[in-house]
Amino acid sequence: MKISELIKQRSQENFTLHEEHLNNQMVQVLKTIGFNRRYVKAEGAYLFDDLDNRYLDLLSGFGVFALGRNHPQVIQILQDVLTADLPNLVQLDVSLLSGLLAERLVAVVPDGLERIFFANSGTETVEAAIKFSRYATGRSKIVYCQGGYHGLSLGSLSATGDPYFREGFGSLLPDFIEVPFGDLAALEKALAGKDVAAFITEPIQGHGVWIPEESYLPGAVELCRRYGALFIADEVQTGLGRTGKWWAVEHWGVEPDILCMAKALSGGFVPVGAVACRQWIFDKVFNRLDRAVVHGSTFGKNNLAMAAGLATLEVLESEKLIEKSAQMGASIVANLKPLTEQYECLKEVRGLGMMIALEFAEPSSWSLKMSWKMLESANKGLFSQMITVPLFSRHRILSQVAGHGMNIVKFMPPLILSEDDHRWVIDAVKDVVADAHRVPGAVWDFGKTLATQAIRMKVETR
Repeated sequence: MKISELIKQRSQENFTLHEEHLNNQMVQVLKTIGFNRRYVKAEGAYLFDDLDNRYLDLLSGFGVFALGRNHPQVIQILQDVLTADLPNLVQLDVSLLSGLLAERLVAVVPDGLERIFFANSGTETVEAAIKFSRYATGRSKIVYCQGGYHGLSLGSLSATGDPYFREGFGSLLPDFIEVPFGDLAALEKALAGKDVAAFITEPIQGHGVWIPEESYLPGAVELCRRYGALFIADEVQTGLGRTGKWWAVEHWGVEPDILCMAKALSGGFVPVGAVACRQWIFDKVFNRLDRAVVHGSTFGKNNLAMAAGLATLEVLESEKLIEKSAQMGASIVANLKPLTEQYECLKEVRGLGMMIALEFAEPSSWSLKMSWKMLESANKGLFSQMITVPLFSRHRILSQVAGHGMNIVKFMPPLILSEDDHRWVIDAVKDVVADAHRVPGAVWDFGKTLATQAIRMKVETR
């Protein structure tokens, strides 16, 4: 069987197959908001559908495609590995490629992080960080932030401060304590008993793109040191150049005890996650010969994943993508910020590097206010769909709502955007935001349709 022939023969069946065998609700969501396209090709920052329409991808697989899609240098390295007849996953062995990638990562992570553990995903790195911190400190409690997101497996979900993802899954892990993001007094109260293993947070909260005050992360690290807790930085989304530095913690000059990474490390091809931690933590966990395999991941150090990671680091440096992320992201934010003075629904434009948010809020003028309230009564956060949908349908820009029930639109572009892409984004946002302030208008007609569907769904699920 040739996979190319199979894809060609059945290229029109993707939605039918998902309806029959996978998540049917996801298919319904895509059809409802008009995102049901058949993509047939991807290159760099672009997706192409079966009608040869080109789309600018500002979602980048939730941050996976920092290098863009199908980067030729990554492809070449993966092909070289596939044809090299290397031994892979011997298990009772230590592989060269994992050693080489660990060496490269130690060279770029914050100072003091000297040991690397490899896994397959971001949530696995968080699970490892929780286990490592508990064993190394001899404590069980984990403090996490309200609104934070760390993954959907049991341990990481227990540290995810969003009830939308937790609801209905029963009791999660014990000894997890939630505090507000940015609240040092609440954090100190949680740590003061000196029984907390670790405090885990995203340096910038991905759901909402919430950037902390200058004093927060340095203060959090100081409190962790004072009360004997470890500081875990979840950089699964913010790391590897996303915010214009190798790691988001660098913006505040803090050095975590454990750092989690994934997503972009894959080069967009092979899932890979990594935990970087202080040597004494590693030495505590793997402290005897009979504990050499006390924690592991069967596929964590597979050759393709390691090669993808090495290729990613090489491209980030050779193409100066981290510097480009800082410059291009700052330019996009600077060009969009003036719209907040012009349009009353647009509350704030914020971001660091290629992690950007447009936050919308209830307007003051009567006609817009009433229309806004109509949408919010049907489903909280519905206004933001009136931005993402026309960005997609009219301007062929793929973007996302920043979190459940939020009127925040989030951009996570590949770090390779061109000047033409920059203009594409600015012109499209200006057009869509302006249109959203015209009542009545086509956008608000669409909003009424969304509201009607949302109310119908609520009734049907009662």
